[in-house]
Amino acid sequence: MPSTTPLEIESQEELAEHLARHSLAGLTVQGLTVAADLSHVKVKDAVFIGCTFPTLAAEAALVRRGAHVVPAADWAPYPTHPARLYTSADLVAGFADGGFENMYDTRVYRHFVAEGGPNAGVREALAQRLHDHGIDNALSDALADVPSSHRIGVMGGHAEPRGSAAYRLAAALGHGLARAGRLVVTGGGPGVMEAANLGSALAGYDAATLTGAIGELERAPDFRQHDTYTRAALKLQAAHPTDDPWAGGLSVPTWLYGHEPANVFAGQIAKYFSNAIREDVILRVSRGGIVFAPGRAGTVQEVFQAATKTYYASDGDSGPFVFLGRRFWTEDIPAPALLRTLLSGAGAADLVHVTDDVDEALAILCPPTP
Repeated sequence: MPSTTPLEIESQEELAEHLARHSLAGLTVQGLTVAADLSHVKVKDAVFIGCTFPTLAAEAALVRRGAHVVPAADWAPYPTHPARLYTSADLVAGFADGGFENMYDTRVYRHFVAEGGPNAGVREALAQRLHDHGIDNALSDALADVPSSHRIGVMGGHAEPRGSAAYRLAAALGHGLARAGRLVVTGGGPGVMEAANLGSALAGYDAATLTGAIGELERAPDFRQHDTYTRAALKLQAAHPTDDPWAGGLSVPTWLYGHEPANVFAGQIAKYFSNAIREDVILRVSRGGIVFAPGRAGTVQEVFQAATKTYYASDGDSGPFVFLGRRFWTEDIPAPALLRTLLSGAGAADLVHVTDDVDEALAILCPPTP
């Protein structure tokens, strides 16, 4: 996908176009392998971030000629400045040969933990921040053609087992949203998040196919059984191939929770090291509305983070807040009542809805075009 920022070069195709003009002056090249001879290319004030070069001499020559080089972190198992979002294939690379422990996703998590997790030293922290900036940049490019009103967040508990009532509701919701042309956005974990991405991934199939798929997955219901859980997901994914890069929607996970298996059903994956950035991104992206399925502390935190954005209109117009599960949200955790009181101060109390009905939720989130 081409960059939406003309001063940034994020693909080999874009790089080739500029090399044909013999100038990279003032441009930023991000996360690419630069194998071409640049000796006859203008490079003054060019910035190369996380790029790889044939030799150290080639890097040094660029600096002598006025370019700035921020080298890739060669000690890290992840790209210092990725030029695109991840796919499920990227995250599970290595699973076929060595299971969960050999996956790219797990290897990065093990490195993250070994380096101190969110308390990493300066060297590792800088590499992680560069990585997360690259994901920010790639996400901005990827969403450029998706109207903000068509991006719907689905939040809910990560511990919900495959096949449960809440899992099936979230899958049906994701299925309906995608069939209505909406982009499903989740936090990229298991449970409700996986279910919503699964429903979206199977939007090209009927409801009976989705029901059958959940039946297959619920044979491996527990995400703590890492290999079995991931193997079942990959088998189902392989049985329902697609050429649509957005099939399954978008997920925004974090390596802070890297002990959980990767959710493979999202089409595009914006994975971050920083959980704080990741939480903000999910809510900033989901401007068309947010569905809150039953969940505990993490979900409730997201409810009021989203409410703050709506109250202050910090990210523009807000879509509706749909709480799925009437008994849970009125008796167990009565957050909607408090939310209505809060948002009444911003004239937005009518954005809050509570329902048990997926069709009603879809009608609220996907109103007919006038």
